[in-house]
Amino acid sequence: MTGLGELDRPETPTSPKAWDARSEQALSPAATSEPAPEAAADRKPSAPRRGAADPVKALMHRHRELCERAVDPLEIAAGLEAHGITDRTAARFRHRDVFSLAEEMYARVSRDGDAPPLSALAAPRARADWALLTLLPGTLCAAAVAAVHLTHGQSRLFAAAAGTLAVVLALRAALRRGPLSRPDRTAPGRARTWTTWLVAYAVLGNGLLDSAVAGGPDGLPTGTADGPWPLTTAPVLALALACAPAAWTAHLFTVRARRKLAASHGLEDFAAAVRPLLLGGFALFLGALAALLTLCAAVLDEPAAHAEALTLGALLFLARLLTTHGFAYAPAVVLTATATIQAAALAAVFTSRLPACGFLAIPVESLVTTWGAGSVPALACGAAALALLVHATRKLTRASAHAPPEPSP
Repeated sequence: MTGLGELDRPETPTSPKAWDARSEQALSPAATSEPAPEAAADRKPSAPRRGAADPVKALMHRHRELCERAVDPLEIAAGLEAHGITDRTAARFRHRDVFSLAEEMYARVSRDGDAPPLSALAAPRARADWALLTLLPGTLCAAAVAAVHLTHGQSRLFAAAAGTLAVVLALRAALRRGPLSRPDRTAPGRARTWTTWLVAYAVLGNGLLDSAVAGGPDGLPTGTADGPWPLTTAPVLALALACAPAAWTAHLFTVRARRKLAASHGLEDFAAAVRPLLLGGFALFLGALAALLTLCAAVLDEPAAHAEALTLGALLFLARLLTTHGFAYAPAVVLTATATIQAAALAAVFTSRLPACGFLAIPVESLVTTWGAGSVPALACGAAALALLVHATRKLTRASAHAPPEPSP
């Protein structure tokens, strides 16, 4: 799986190297236009000028809207960090770090008469529209599962197809509004594709892998748990119902993080305050998913499959949380790797039936024999979720991840 260091692909329009180059240009002797020593000796001391020769002034002009609407230096620091300005860049502006640079910018905006408005950081409010939309996928999935269990033959096929389409459309609508939506209202096609694969594997994969290890499957899935290709619907139903807890947990995390952003006095203090919020929200979601999974398994009379369902839910939740805060590259890579591992496990079992290829299925068959077919997705999703959790504790504890979005031009 790709290392976390390789996942930190720049996701802002301006890279730190570009800012370093600009700051070096601004601080060069030609830019500062310092007088020669002989000329300086003949002049009387005067107050320092705040003109074009002032690199901080130029930076303030470049981020004028950010400085005008900032309510404290930390918000300016978050905005600068989001645009790729690092502590190294701040050193070229004669400051020890980004926060020190932001403090000067904040103070000078006020001194220049452009005081920012006295309002708190904008925290998103819960709205009835997205709250209801998050309940829709679980409701429609429950109706689809009921229809599949109550119908037979061709009617069951039609019910499954119609239910799947309805759930997909409802989930898409839920992810376009509220705390689970992306800031730019788009989603990487690769992430959507592999997320669909992971959910489909949760329904069909374990039954297919069990049958393949036993020499099957002997027929197509019939929509029941006791057919030649058994289906498991309890995990998917629990995940669909967990869309609402995921949205509320993400909303709670965002609101609390914005409050910490307003009250913090440094970037390190903010990171230390937000990290428990992130881990607590993650644990809260897993607890809600575990309760829903137990309930769905009891109602449908199916195994709960806690290991694979919880790891898959954790993976999807962390991937979406990172995506909604502007870090979409790492989740796409991790989802792709996880789906590839699951597909490779299935392919290894079927490929082992070719002459002289029996050794390919030995690892997968050992896992299935020892811990069951669910061990393959549990290990793959668990490792991926752990990687994203470590990545999230680095990315989502940055002030720039929670800075209010800049107004559209």
